[in-house]
Amino acid sequence: MEYLMVLGGLVGLFFGGEALVRGSVGIAQRMAMPPLLIGLTVVGFGTSTPELLVSVGAALRGVPDIALGNVIGSNIANILLIVGLSSLVWPIRVSGDTLKRDTAVMMVAAVVLIPVFALGEIGRVAGMILFIALVAYLVFAYRQSRKAPIADENDLSSLGDRPQMAMPVALVWVVGGLAALMVGADFMVDGAVTIARTFGVSEAFIGLTIVAVGTSLPELATSLIAALRKQSEIAIGNIVGSNIFNILGILGLTAVIAPIPVASRFITFDLPVMIAVSLVLTLLLRRPVIGRGIGIVMLIGYAGYVWSAR
Repeated sequence: MEYLMVLGGLVGLFFGGEALVRGSVGIAQRMAMPPLLIGLTVVGFGTSTPELLVSVGAALRGVPDIALGNVIGSNIANILLIVGLSSLVWPIRVSGDTLKRDTAVMMVAAVVLIPVFALGEIGRVAGMILFIALVAYLVFAYRQSRKAPIADENDLSSLGDRPQMAMPVALVWVVGGLAALMVGADFMVDGAVTIARTFGVSEAFIGLTIVAVGTSLPELATSLIAALRKQSEIAIGNIVGSNIFNILGILGLTAVIAPIPVASRFITFDLPVMIAVSLVLTLLLRRPVIGRGIGIVMLIGYAGYVWSAR
């Protein structure tokens, strides 16, 4: 039964995330938002909603290792697994200063977790500070985006969306997606906890792998669709935006709702890995292209991380 719950949770998270992103992008297009801002904010937040619901649910159920492992594991999977797969589909080419600015924000957010984790718990005050930092980032990104070109039909088609979606239809997609996400997140947490306790696998490992990859399915789908349509800005913007949201938004809101104890393994192993791979992505985006060879290396690196995280 627990395997069926995890499978049902994965299905709910995938289709719920897809519906939420579809509706959110429809609303964003109506608001004439530029494509990179859509990838960094609207799509980034929409695809991070599964992480939010799963982490909050896990924290409230008294399984903080799953709540924390979900966020850290998702960020690692976003970079090594999803960027790796996306570059195999089509080499990633991104230019301009906007993404460099946002990768810098991603790096700062990751490094800030060092003193936060060292306290042994992410309390409500720390959570509120993280969330306020997210709001400040969004305000700054929005103001900067006014200088960017407006999203056109081709930009939005890279996300699998129909241009000029009516606002009521977009709202239906959003509401339906949120409902599916809530059900999927509930099934995912319950099933994962049962499996961990039945087979003696640590809850942290379950959170860092099965739950993290499951909640990253919307990012995977969005980035692969964008890669297939050769829209590198959306593909990589989605990953960078989601990683920023995961740290500042997901951890922040979860800690405000229920303080999260930090196990020692996150300080000594998982957080350093997340910071290292974030730095690698930041440096790779200074290159003209992230080719298929680099993508293969990233996938091998992810397999090595999962093996070491046991």
